[in-house]
Amino acid sequence: MSLAIVGAGDRGTAYARWALAHPEQVRIVAVADPSRDRALPLARESGARLFPGWRQLADEGRIADAVVIATQDADHAEPATAFAELGYHLLVEKPLAPTEAECRDIVAAVEKAGVIFAVCHVLRYAPYTDTVRAVVESGRIGEIVSVQHLEPVGFWHQAHSYVRGNWRRTDQSTFMLLAKSCHDIDWLQYVVGRPVRKVASFGGLKHFRPENRPEGAASRCLDCAVEPECPYSAKRLYFDRLRQGRHGWPLSVVTPAFTEEALTGALRHGRYGRCVYDCDNDVVDHQVVAMEFEGGATGTFTMTAFTTGGHRRTRIFGTHGELMCDGEHVEVKDFRTGESSALAVTAGGDPTAGGGHAGGDERLMAAFVAAVATGDRSLVRSGPSESLASHLAVFAAERARLTDQIVTVEQTPPS
Repeated sequence: MSLAIVGAGDRGTAYARWALAHPEQVRIVAVADPSRDRALPLARESGARLFPGWRQLADEGRIADAVVIATQDADHAEPATAFAELGYHLLVEKPLAPTEAECRDIVAAVEKAGVIFAVCHVLRYAPYTDTVRAVVESGRIGEIVSVQHLEPVGFWHQAHSYVRGNWRRTDQSTFMLLAKSCHDIDWLQYVVGRPVRKVASFGGLKHFRPENRPEGAASRCLDCAVEPECPYSAKRLYFDRLRQGRHGWPLSVVTPAFTEEALTGALRHGRYGRCVYDCDNDVVDHQVVAMEFEGGATGTFTMTAFTTGGHRRTRIFGTHGELMCDGEHVEVKDFRTGESSALAVTAGGDPTAGGGHAGGDERLMAAFVAAVATGDRSLVRSGPSESLASHLAVFAAERARLTDQIVTVEQTPPS
């Protein structure tokens, strides 16, 4: 099958890399991005046509079987709708869009066009998810009564992406729960097997604020006397990766050239060298969501910056047993026998975007390409209806946080 890449940033490039590694299954025929610096290397490597933007690609009509839309969050709805109307099958980076109305518009467009559609909810495709789902569906732990789920964002990831980076401001991208954690609410619905019906939520921006700036701190890490003691030092985060030869995400977001001179310039003049207490960020750095699933099961989700990162950690409590998992290990305790067993999980690797989300990126691409090639929509785990349902739960949770109310999730399109 043939593929067009719209958005040649880190996510678009990650999916393109999978395509380049599987030339027997897919070939890239077009790359569209307003940044020539980002798009040209990928276009040259793949032999694809280069376009300055998605509109110019759309003007050509349908020149590929499918398109990956990996633009910024606010720029998903218009190209997704346009390419669906042209008959392209679509793979769209999460979140679908920053507003409920745009999410609904995208889903309506793809359903009307009848195209194969997948959202990049990569956690559904991670190998350990298969193991967890198999236990739940087998009835081994009985009926699910409640769930606890932690997303340990990581102190350095928060500083990189949500204090200094592209997702630091709600008005320029979207709110934190949608930008970062729609993965998790979606995964919980997938594992429990039921949609979320009611939510409450609490959280805010606790730490990365001007009033928490240490005495003597400068506006940039390169000039700061307290930088050596600061856990959020940009010098430490990026120069350590450069010197270790770790040139993927997040370093690749900061500088296209992996030299000390280029990185110094980027930290001297760019957004990623700023003091975390002197940025214009407003998204939360911690949030808790309490939820009730259809049928009465309950769950709690915690997102926090203040961890060392790593895999998500989950506990599922059933009437006959308990399951604990962390992305690499799954343990089941059986109430009836008193036995505890560790289940084998296919190694998925690094849980971060730079590591392919513990195998989720690769398996998502494999599933989407196979679905388009064969016409078998069942290969897609994150199709339009289920993805819209989880997005609506996330929007409801943010409304609950902002209004201090319990909010019922609306699952049907408004009339």
